[in-house]
Amino acid sequence: MTPSLLKIFLVFLLLAGTLLPAQSHAYRKKHRAPAKPVAPAQPVTPLRFEDVAAKAGLTSALTCGSDEKRYIMEALCGGVAFFDYDNDGWADILLVGGSKLEAVKSPATADCAQFETRLYHNNHNGTFTDVTARSGLNPRPCRWGFGVAVGDYDNDGHDDLYITYLDGGALFHNNGDGTFTDVTAKAGVDNGGQWGTSAAFGDYDNDGHLDLYVANYVSLDLNNLPPFGSSVFCQYRGIPVSCGPRGLKGGRDHLYRNNGDGTFTDVTEKMGIDPDSYYGLGVIWADFENHGCDDLYVADDSSASLMYHNDCQGHLTEVGTQAGVAYSEDGREQAGMGVDVADFDHDGWPDLAKTNFSDDANNLYHNDGTGEFTDEQAASGFGPVSIPFLGFGLKFFDYDNDGWADIFVANGHVNPQVDQKAFGVSYAERYLLFHNLHGKFQEVGLQAGDAFLGKQVARGTAVADFNNNGGLDLLASRLGATPHLLKNSSTRGHWIRIKTVGTRSNRDGYGARVEISAGGVAQEAEVRANCSYLSASDARVHFGLGEAAKVDSIIVRWPSGTVDTVRNEAADQDLVMREGAGVVQRVPAPKPSGRAKSGTKKRPR
Repeated sequence: MTPSLLKIFLVFLLLAGTLLPAQSHAYRKKHRAPAKPVAPAQPVTPLRFEDVAAKAGLTSALTCGSDEKRYIMEALCGGVAFFDYDNDGWADILLVGGSKLEAVKSPATADCAQFETRLYHNNHNGTFTDVTARSGLNPRPCRWGFGVAVGDYDNDGHDDLYITYLDGGALFHNNGDGTFTDVTAKAGVDNGGQWGTSAAFGDYDNDGHLDLYVANYVSLDLNNLPPFGSSVFCQYRGIPVSCGPRGLKGGRDHLYRNNGDGTFTDVTEKMGIDPDSYYGLGVIWADFENHGCDDLYVADDSSASLMYHNDCQGHLTEVGTQAGVAYSEDGREQAGMGVDVADFDHDGWPDLAKTNFSDDANNLYHNDGTGEFTDEQAASGFGPVSIPFLGFGLKFFDYDNDGWADIFVANGHVNPQVDQKAFGVSYAERYLLFHNLHGKFQEVGLQAGDAFLGKQVARGTAVADFNNNGGLDLLASRLGATPHLLKNSSTRGHWIRIKTVGTRSNRDGYGARVEISAGGVAQEAEVRANCSYLSASDARVHFGLGEAAKVDSIIVRWPSGTVDTVRNEAADQDLVMREGAGVVQRVPAPKPSGRAKSGTKKRPR
C-alpha cells in the first residue's frame, strides 16, 4: 500500500471510529455481526417431558365432529391458552370447546355441556381446578369453537378473551372476579358470522390500545355441505376425503381497530386486508423490521401467505411475495397452519417459522435484515424431518435454558382415511422437538419421553412455566382426547422471566422489545401471547441463561418509545417491569405449595 493510500485508509478508520458510536439503535441492529459459529453440541441429557394432564385435573376431552371427519371443520378444532386470568402470578389454562354438526344445526335439543370451553384455575401445586361453571364463557345456544386470543383490550389490568367460532367470534371481558361477560355486540367484533380460526391482539398503531386481527377460513352453508369425496377437491392421493379448502369460497380476514372506549372499528376494507379472501389459519403480530411498530403475518392454507408491512403511522401494506414468505422456495402455494417468531440465530432480527401440510417441509424463514427472508428449512435441519408430518401447533421455546430457542411441533393429519393405505403418512403422528445447536437444529423428540413416542392427532399448542420452577412446559390439544400437559423435567440452565406492565403503551406491553445481556451473550424477544395455531401462550418473556448466575442488563423498548434499563439482576427469578418505573417486583422461583388462599397478594397490573 502506498503512503498516500495508507494515509487515506487511516483517516477513514478515524472517521469510522468517531461516527459509528453515534449511529442509531436501528442502524446498529441492521449492521450487527452474525452470531459466531459454534461447534454443534449434543442434546442436553436427561431430556424429559412427562404428561401430567390427568394428575393435574385436565380431564375434558375435545369433541370435534365425527370420528370419520367427513367435513372440513371436523378436523381443525383445538385452541388452547395459558394465561393468568386472576393475576396471581400463575398460568391458568383455557381449552376451547368444539362441537358436532347435529348440535349446531339443532341447538335447542343439544347437550351443550359436553362441548363447553373449559377454564382451569392453577392451584400452585401442580393441579388445576375446573372453574368453568361460573366463568360465563359458554353462552347458549351451543357454539362450535376453534381459536382463542388473549389480551387486555380495555387496559383495566385483567386479560380478556376473544374466541372464534364456526359462526363468528365473541369478545369476553374479564370482570376481575373469575367471571367473564360477553361484550361482543357492544364492542362490534362479531366477525360477521364468519368461521374464524386464529386471532391475535396487537397494537398496530401504537396508540396504547390493543387492536384485533381475526383470520377466517372458508364460507360454509351447514345445510348444504359438499358431499364427502364428491369432487377432485375431495380426494387425497386417490381416496375420498372431506372437501376443501380448495373448491370452497374463502372467508375474508377482519382487522378491528380499538377505539379506546370499549368499541372497535372494522378497518378491513380501509386497510386492504385479505382482499382475495384466502384460507386463513395462523396469525402473528411481530416487529420484523426492528422499526418500533408491529408488522403482521398470516399463514394461509392452499393459498399465498400474507405479510403486512407497518409504516408506523397506522398503515399496513401487503408485501409477502417481495419479502419471500408467501410461497415455498420453488414458488408453490403451501398449506400453512401454525406460526411463531423468534431470533433463532442471535443476529438481532426476528425470524419466522410455519408448519405445513404433509408432503411439504415446514418453513424456517431467516430474517435477512433487509425486508426480505430466506427459507433456511433445509440448511438449518428444521424442514426435511417434517415432510411426512402434517404440522399444526408450533412454538419456539428454550426448553433447556441454554439461551437458544428450540422448537416444538404438534402434528396430526386431517384425514383418518390415510390409514387405509401405505402412503408413508398416518392420521396420528408423533410430536417433533428440535434442539437449537446455535442456529442449526437436531430433532430429539424420540429422546423426550413417552408422550413424544406415542402418536397423536394434535392441534393447538401453548407454552408456559405452569409450576413457576423455571422450566417451560407444553400444552397441546388432541382431537377426541384429553389434552397433553407436558411438564418439563429436563436438565436446565439458569433463567430469568419478565412480565411487562404498560402505562403509556398497552397494559400488557404487547409489542415491547426486551433485550438482555448475560454471560457475554445478548438475547432479544418481543412481548406477545397470540401465535402458534388457534392458541395463546404465557406473555411473560422467558430467557434461558445457561451457566450465567446473573443478568448484566435488561432493556425494555416500549411501543410508546419509552426505554427502561436495569442492571445486575440475579438469575432464577420473575421480574415485573412497569413502563417508566423499571422493576417494581422481584419474585424468586417459589417452592410448590398448597392452593393459594383468598387474599393472596397478586402481581402488579
